[in-house]
Amino acid sequence: MTKDTQQWYASWFDSPFYHILYKDRDDTEAQHFMDNLTNYLNIPEHGEILDLACGKGRHSVYLNSLGYHVTGADLSENSIEYAKQFENETLQFEVHDMCKPYKKQFDAVFNLFTSFGYFEKEEDNLNTIKAIHADLNASGFGVIDFLNSNKVINNLVDENVKTVDGIDFHQKRSVVDGYIVKDISFSAEGEDYKFQERVRAFTLEDFEALFEKAGVYLLDVFGDYKLNRFDPKTSERLVMIFK
Repeated sequence: MTKDTQQWYASWFDSPFYHILYKDRDDTEAQHFMDNLTNYLNIPEHGEILDLACGKGRHSVYLNSLGYHVTGADLSENSIEYAKQFENETLQFEVHDMCKPYKKQFDAVFNLFTSFGYFEKEEDNLNTIKAIHADLNASGFGVIDFLNSNKVINNLVDENVKTVDGIDFHQKRSVVDGYIVKDISFSAEGEDYKFQERVRAFTLEDFEALFEKAGVYLLDVFGDYKLNRFDPKTSERLVMIFK
């Protein structure tokens, strides 16, 4: 039996295999990024932060340990259920569609680790930026941490196998109709699985056009988690600060 999926981001992110495949993510690097970002933005002590598309909450939990009041929001019910074990008076998690404004405003809204550009409908990308803008208070900042699509495409590894916890994840990558696509197939527990990740290959210029349509002002652009200058050819990330 092969389990296939169409609406990939809803089902793949809810799958336990997604978290197995990406279990080796660098928490130390993520924490340094949060240190650098919150210091740069000068978020007020005990400020309110929305971690939008928070996954299992690794950024949210660390931001909360720094003293911020954090709300983690994600479409994945399984991820939010897992993250709720970390809740306290100043850390909450909730299932939420990031295309829609949240029910309150924040000092900062963070959309981290390429948690953007998944949508089938083009307008949902614009709606998400509009929603982030609506979620900011008068002095708040929005942050989108995206991949640098130029570098990713120029260095695309067509195919490889990654073995994690005894599972051989076969990964095939391509660029199709403006999307960076990764097809993932593997066998586990006696069943064959196929998933696909699709992320729009947005460039800085694409984001600038979206920001203009959303009435958002781009303030700064960085190329990595140390907040170095963005270079479209060499930078690892595309980190945008706006309001």
